[in-house]
Amino acid sequence: MSPPVALYSNPVDVVVDLAKKELATKNGTLPTVDGTTYKTVEDMQGNWENFKFAPIRESQVSRAMTRAYFKDLDTYAESDIVIVGAGSCGLSTAYMLAKTRPDLKIAIIEASVSPGGGAWLGGQLFSTMVLRKPAHLFLDSINIPYTSTPENPNYVTVKHAALFTSTLLSRVLSFPNIKLFNATCVEDLITRPSPSSPSGIRVAGVVTNWTLVTMHHDDQSCMDPNTINAPIIISTTGHDGPFGAFSVKRLVSMGATEKLAGMRGLDMNSAEDAIVKGTREIVPGLIVGGMELAEVDGANRMGPTFGAMVLSGVKAAEEALRVFETRKGECEE
Repeated sequence: MSPPVALYSNPVDVVVDLAKKELATKNGTLPTVDGTTYKTVEDMQGNWENFKFAPIRESQVSRAMTRAYFKDLDTYAESDIVIVGAGSCGLSTAYMLAKTRPDLKIAIIEASVSPGGGAWLGGQLFSTMVLRKPAHLFLDSINIPYTSTPENPNYVTVKHAALFTSTLLSRVLSFPNIKLFNATCVEDLITRPSPSSPSGIRVAGVVTNWTLVTMHHDDQSCMDPNTINAPIIISTTGHDGPFGAFSVKRLVSMGATEKLAGMRGLDMNSAEDAIVKGTREIVPGLIVGGMELAEVDGANRMGPTFGAMVLSGVKAAEEALRVFETRKGECEE
């Protein structure tokens, strides 16, 4: 006898039209749950004794997740731009790209389960985030409140770094042309020969795997990866660490660049300017921004101030759009 799941018919996918839902709410025509019509969250309050969720079968949940995820894998296997790292720089890059070019498919690959990198706290586990002007203009663009005082006119503070990160993340994820693949590592770069490039190669995509798989290559048998092709890769994985500076370290190991200069000691005044000004295409198809760039150029670190991360993302987006058309045709080879 077939198990019950084999006899269960698939539900029809329903796309919720928010405008129709709002109209139905006004007209009182929303479907009922166990005979009760809830129009607002407040309607539920004081009515918990007979409360029930809408009925569901467990397989529906499984199918809803897997269908959506595998559809995304199929859609973004050929992307226009891939951003490696969803910290403050990577998310700022994604926001500017999607805002400017809603026609582009943008995939973000983040090794951690939780995007945001080091931007959930301001520094040494303190909550306040500091951004030197003119980075406050980016805060204006995504409507994040901040404080600026006459006594300290050169910087602003956000009351909690999590307010910045959660707001930026929500803005990014609301774009229909962006897909975030978190808990996913970039294990390698896809390359093509490029005789015209000083490095002899151009970057044509990324090699990906689930982070937990990547972490266990040394104690498990072969677990092959997946791939995403894209004409532009923007790497913002941070300074050297377990997953940091991955792309630029890979360039060294494959002989595409001789060596990394290594990040220098903390100097906020020189570091932030250098990171923003230095954000660029390192080899054809690979743009590097944020603190990963410090490992390439030997720039100083800036410590607990985030303006350079944000504006490096703004510049990385500008650089990506500048070179996009010239790289697009190459990746179709």
